[in-house]
Amino acid sequence: MSHGFELNAPSGPAVPDNAALAGASGLLNKLNKALLAVSMCALILTALILTYSVVSRYFFNAPTDWQDEASVFMLVGVTFSCAAYVQSYRGHIGIEALAGLLPARVNAVRLFVVDLLSMLFCAFFSWKSWTLWHEAFVDGQTTTSTFAPPLWIPYGMMALGMTLLTLQLLLQTAARLSDRPAGQGKPT
Repeated sequence: MSHGFELNAPSGPAVPDNAALAGASGLLNKLNKALLAVSMCALILTALILTYSVVSRYFFNAPTDWQDEASVFMLVGVTFSCAAYVQSYRGHIGIEALAGLLPARVNAVRLFVVDLLSMLFCAFFSWKSWTLWHEAFVDGQTTTSTFAPPLWIPYGMMALGMTLLTLQLLLQTAARLSDRPAGQGKPT
């Protein structure tokens, strides 16, 4: 049970015992880290864009009409592309009130059910996101502003991010099924 900030951050995502799952997890972790680096750059760029907008409006009385949508698009991309990375560390908000009260085996079942239901929800969300992306791409949908960027951009980032989150949850669920229980060492 956690009672505040963790002093010892995890050294990395958990590595499954199964070799195939460990390989897939390693590939997904590399992709997650690359997306994290791109997302950090996008956050800095978003801050610069918004700062430019404020400065140009305040000092030069020159409003911009593109900064809000560009910033929102980048924030959507950052949010969804980092979701799988956060999940790999199990960093999403969870309610742990029951964890300390339940026996270890019951808690393990609870965690499996939560992972499974989360994966199913994210799979549905991914599917709907890809249908939104396809519709926006085929129909050439844009925003209603004068800047009018295409809507397939944020929908694509949302769909990709949710797909990666679904894959991360799938790997974690499969690892929970295949890993040896705690306390049992690897066979020699």
